[in-house]
Amino acid sequence: MNFVEELRWRGMLQDMMPGTEELLQKEQVTAYLGIDPTADSLHIGHLCGVMMLRHLQRCGHKPLALIGGATGMIGDPSGKSAERNLLTEDILRHNQACIGKQLAKFLDFESDAPNRAELVNNYDWMKDFSFLDFVRDVGKHITVNYMMAKESVKKRLNGEARDGLSFTEFTYQLLQAYDYLHLYQTKNCKLQMGGSDQWGNITTGAELIRRTLGKECYALICPLVTKADGGKFGKTESGNIWLDPRYTSPYKFYQFWMNVSDADAERYIKIFTSLPKEEIDALTAEHREAPHLRVLQKRLAYEVTVMVHSEADYDAAVEASGILFGGATSDALKRLDEDTLLAVFEGVPQFEVSRDVIAAGVKAVDLFVENAAVFPSKGEMRKLVQGGGVSLNKEKLSAPDQEITSADLLNDKYLLVQRGKKNYYLLIVK
Repeated sequence: MNFVEELRWRGMLQDMMPGTEELLQKEQVTAYLGIDPTADSLHIGHLCGVMMLRHLQRCGHKPLALIGGATGMIGDPSGKSAERNLLTEDILRHNQACIGKQLAKFLDFESDAPNRAELVNNYDWMKDFSFLDFVRDVGKHITVNYMMAKESVKKRLNGEARDGLSFTEFTYQLLQAYDYLHLYQTKNCKLQMGGSDQWGNITTGAELIRRTLGKECYALICPLVTKADGGKFGKTESGNIWLDPRYTSPYKFYQFWMNVSDADAERYIKIFTSLPKEEIDALTAEHREAPHLRVLQKRLAYEVTVMVHSEADYDAAVEASGILFGGATSDALKRLDEDTLLAVFEGVPQFEVSRDVIAAGVKAVDLFVENAAVFPSKGEMRKLVQGGGVSLNKEKLSAPDQEITSADLLNDKYLLVQRGKKNYYLLIVK
């Protein structure tokens, strides 16, 4: 497989230095991509870069995933309007271990293949570097004029940042340049990849190698992923979509991909899956014939959820979706863990009820009118129950006076009331 061609048809290639494609066709290339460990999980904003490494390995080349333990202590000004919080070494080490586990789902780190992936951390080679050694051995090769000409620096200096650009951040591109030089010398790494906001940092690295060693090396960047309407990809009202289920449940993760627009689904299925071109073209044609069936969104959500989580998590997410949007049974509802239950019914009206009320046993009509205002009056509730329009935990309520006890609670804490087809209410027992 031709790596550059693979990126090109997937819409994952924005620019590359001359000679990059020829190098990749001539030999097995070691290439790296940097990830700053500012949290102990990747989010889907990282996924495009991770998929670049995945495609690189599938095409027979060797990927290096660089965890920026040293650079993460500083913060990259590229694309940012404020300086990052600085992290301690203990936090960075923890974050690196967690990110390494996540990357193992995408890349082969374990086999004996000559192109098996490696995880490296720039803190390991920067921690013993004295300031005087750095300015003498690295700083003298790159002029301030060269660094000031970079777009990321110019933007911060031209008033896009409230507090200007600190010296700490200004040195970032030199530190990243040294990473490239170090990996060139120790791992024969001839290619650095990243998002388009990294072009300035990456080319500074190539320039440092050229000036210190007289050798040529290369750069390749992908476009920053956006939504079709120009909005920021991967952000929701509740924040980032994380790969770690502690921060974003598999259900919410699955729902994110299910809810992307048709135009975005056509782009994202190329970027975030490893499906071949012929299959994606066929899915796209099928989707355009009947957009209401959401063929692309369903396949995209399946591929990414299974890749990041598991087939079992995907099945659970589909089943959970059926509870809200389909005719799921009470058994399916009872199988939901608490996090998924709360994620599924996020945004529906919620009422708190005293545990004493439930423990003593209470008539449904009293509970849903007096203790929780699901119905405005007992008369209205009785009428709707008689017409079969009220359900408790996905089972039709047999009578308005049906007794509700602790045995009815989901996860020993919740009651789900459904009024009509679409109106849900969550009662939380405390």
